[in-house]
Amino acid sequence: MQEDPFVPKAGSASLALEFDGPALDFYFLLLPKATMLPVAAAIEPLRIANQVTNRCLFRWYIMTEDGQPITCSNGMKVTPDLPLSTLPNESLGFVCAGVEPHEAASEATLNWLRRETRYGRRIGGICTGAFALAQAGLLRDKPFTLHWENQPGFIETFPDLIPSPNSFEINDKLMTCGGGNAATDLMLNLIESRHGKQLAIIVADMCLHARSGSVAKPQKSNYAVAIGSRNQRLLTALQLMQETIEEPLSISELCERLEISRRQLERLFARHLDQSPMHVYSDMRLTHAFGLMNETSLSVAEIAVASGFNNATHFSRQFKRKFGASPHFFRKGWA
Repeated sequence: MQEDPFVPKAGSASLALEFDGPALDFYFLLLPKATMLPVAAAIEPLRIANQVTNRCLFRWYIMTEDGQPITCSNGMKVTPDLPLSTLPNESLGFVCAGVEPHEAASEATLNWLRRETRYGRRIGGICTGAFALAQAGLLRDKPFTLHWENQPGFIETFPDLIPSPNSFEINDKLMTCGGGNAATDLMLNLIESRHGKQLAIIVADMCLHARSGSVAKPQKSNYAVAIGSRNQRLLTALQLMQETIEEPLSISELCERLEISRRQLERLFARHLDQSPMHVYSDMRLTHAFGLMNETSLSVAEIAVASGFNNATHFSRQFKRKFGASPHFFRKGWA
C-alpha cells in the first residue's frame, strides 16, 4: 500500500479522531525575500495534526509566481510545488512575505489575489503579506495584522488602513498573522475550528508551543515587561513618546502631561533606564525612521518629517550616529 506523503509515520503521541471528510488544502505563495520562520511555523502544525491522528486532515503546497525556486530572507532557496494557479474549491491561500514587502508583489500576484477573492476563497497574509493584500485592495474595513516591526511603514504607505496589534486576526474569509510563532497560533485556531480543541492542544504540545488560546494576544511585550518596571509614570511617559513620534513633545510638555517636574522625570529615566528622557525619545524616533527606511519607498526627507525631525541635516547626523551610516546608504539607487 502506497504511503500518503502528507501523513508521517506515527510517533508516541496520538489522538483517535473520528473524521471521514476530505483533507483541507493550504497553498502558500512565497514572495521574494519571504521570511522562512513563519512559513515553517504555519506548515508544521498541519503536518503534526496528520501525524498524531494518522489521518490526512490537511495538505499543503508551496507556490511561487513562476514556479521557480524562491530565495528567502535568510538566503535559503525553496523549491515550490507549482506556479500561481487557480485554487481548488474550499482551499485556503496565504501570501507570505518578509523584508522589503512594499516591492515584493508583482501585478500578477495582485491579480491572483483579487481573482481568488472574487471566487470566494479564504485568503490570508503571513508576516508582511498584508502589504500585498493592501496593494490588491482587499483589506478595507476588515481587521488585519502584520509583523509589528513593519506596521509603521505600512501605515505610512496605507494611511487609511490601521493594522491590529494582535498576533493574528481571523475574519470570515480573511486571515492574517504577524509572523514567527503567530503563524502557529493562527493554524492552531484553524485546526481547532475544524477538528476540535483536543487536537489543537496536542499539536501545540508537540510544537512545544505555549498557545495564546482562541483569542489573539498582542505581538509585543508591554513596556512593563520590556523594561522590568511597573512605575506608572515611567510607563505613561514611554507611551506618550511612542504616540507622538511624528510631532514630538518637548520635555516641558512631557512633564506637564505627566504632572511632574523635569528633575523628577530625569531621575525616573536615570534610575530605571540609565538614560536621559531625550536620549530615549530620540532613539524611539530613529528606530521608527529606520523601519520606514527599509519598509517604504518614502524619501529621506519624508522619513525625517514622519519621525519628528524638521531638519534633514540633523536627522541624517543623528541617524548616522545610531546606525553607523547615513540614511542615503539605505536608499538603493538614491543620490
